[in-house]
Amino acid sequence: MNTRSLALAALIALGLAACSKKEEAPAPAPAPVVDAAKEAAMKAEEAAKQAAEATKEAAGAAKEAGKGAVEATKEAGKEAVEATKDAAKDAVSAAKEAAGAAKEAGKEAVAATADAAKEAADKAKAAVGK
Repeated sequence: MNTRSLALAALIALGLAACSKKEEAPAPAPAPVVDAAKEAAMKAEEAAKQAAEATKEAAGAAKEAGKGAVEATKEAGKEAVEATKDAAKDAVSAAKEAAGAAKEAGKEAVAATADAAKEAADKAKAAVGK
């Protein structure tokens, strides 16, 4: 785009320079110079169009890459939530099983204590009764 601006500025400067001279018969700009300036301006314009197109394509590619990253992040988040839910369910199940086992062990301990106390009482009665 700078080349285009420079070429346009050169054309304007040539035009102003030609108009501001107060010679009797201003000499026309040589045709090859004008043609070269026009050609340079056209090339600059084409280069600017190509650069704009390349920029547009790069922006599209970046946008698509961003969408892919967002989707991957969402999917990873969903998987993490599911894994956390599963782990929590497993922990709850393990805690329930442990509580049940502790309860059963407590019952057995109470029964064993009661049996031992009864047996000790029976032995004490037998010892007193002799």
